[in-house]
Amino acid sequence: MTDTSTPRRPRIHAAEEELVPRFLVRLIFALLAMIVGLVAVSTMTDRPLQSTPPTAAVISERAILLSGEMSGAARVLDVNGTLLADLSPEKGGFVAGIERVIARERAKAGIDMAAPVLLQLRAGNRLSITDPVTGWSAELMGFGASNTRVFARLLDQP
Repeated sequence: MTDTSTPRRPRIHAAEEELVPRFLVRLIFALLAMIVGLVAVSTMTDRPLQSTPPTAAVISERAILLSGEMSGAARVLDVNGTLLADLSPEKGGFVAGIERVIARERAKAGIDMAAPVLLQLRAGNRLSITDPVTGWSAELMGFGASNTRVFARLLDQP
């Protein structure tokens, strides 16, 4: 039987073996302070970016016009107005997403939405899309093989 005459006192502190050592907590805070300090110094001194991909020679390039819908459907035209791809919502979600990013960048800059973007194959088999109007660009290899393949097919079409 249990003794109910004395009320149970809640434990205020954890058992000694459950505590994180004080020096580890101080070390974590010191590390966080160093990171914040490095970021602040780098930002204030306008240090150039160092982890940007190297600029490689352009092997193949095509100017395309993108249009997309929120459903994921997308259409891709060349600069002459020839239809290159009419993608369903299941197949065109990535293309429509890229189009929305470009539209947002152009809207921020107050630039015409109808200008073409450049789809470029660079040395080292690097596929990228560049908006020459705003200067925005993206390396497509970072978005997975199936998404990159959609744009690679556009580059190969006559």
